[in-house]
Amino acid sequence: MLVVDDEHDAVAFLDAILKEQGFEVISANDGEACLNKARFDSPDLVILDVELPKINGFDVFKMLRDDERTEHIPVIILTGIEEKLGIGFSKEGMKDLYHEEPQAYLEKPIEPDIVISTVKRILQV
Repeated sequence: MLVVDDEHDAVAFLDAILKEQGFEVISANDGEACLNKARFDSPDLVILDVELPKINGFDVFKMLRDDERTEHIPVIILTGIEEKLGIGFSKEGMKDLYHEEPQAYLEKPIEPDIVISTVKRILQV
């Protein structure tokens, strides 16, 4: 799976908990790198932060959905915006804006058990 976050600690944390469960993980630290890796590596799942350099996560999500090479890849949106700014997001809100919704939406700080159960539910493993 592809983990996308510009915070090195968040990537390292997700990498560790996912690998502990037997998942193969690649990572990107900005929106442009995410799109390139998603197109080239075709991961089974993308865990996508919202606040990213170059291209924000919401726009990356839309671009993934608009590209026939990546439109099938499930996406978990991950963000800490609500905690920082008090602005909440939801799958339904994303559907209103982008006409698509991610498979899940998780708020930082990351709870390992919730991430793992969400990933397993989406991948049906």
